[in-house]
Amino acid sequence: MNRLLCGIVTTLMLSGSALAADNMAMPMDSAKQTSSQKSYQAGMDEMHHDMTAGMQEKDPDRAFAKGMIAHHQGAIAMAKTELQYGKDPAMRKLAEEIIKAQQPEIEQMQGWLSRQKKE
Repeated sequence: MNRLLCGIVTTLMLSGSALAADNMAMPMDSAKQTSSQKSYQAGMDEMHHDMTAGMQEKDPDRAFAKGMIAHHQGAIAMAKTELQYGKDPAMRKLAEEIIKAQQPEIEQMQGWLSRQKKE
């Protein structure tokens, strides 16, 4: 189930990135955005910033951990937006499952990074 959720989130993130790239030429007027769009955008902006910062690591293991932490945090932010604004029971359930699955993985990677500093 974890792999399925990761696959779904990755697909959503990649398609969202492609859409964002397509819309770069025509930025959305933030005054016309709904509250949920603003929330999704804020989460995506933070995730992209933090993923890019993670890629600055020369060590590929640390870069992976930092990038994936940001990616998972972005997924959780999107899931929280779904829980705040979404109405469909299936999507709300999926959002809850994403949070439940990805938070422990974030903690695992953060713990690994913390231990690497000590070694």
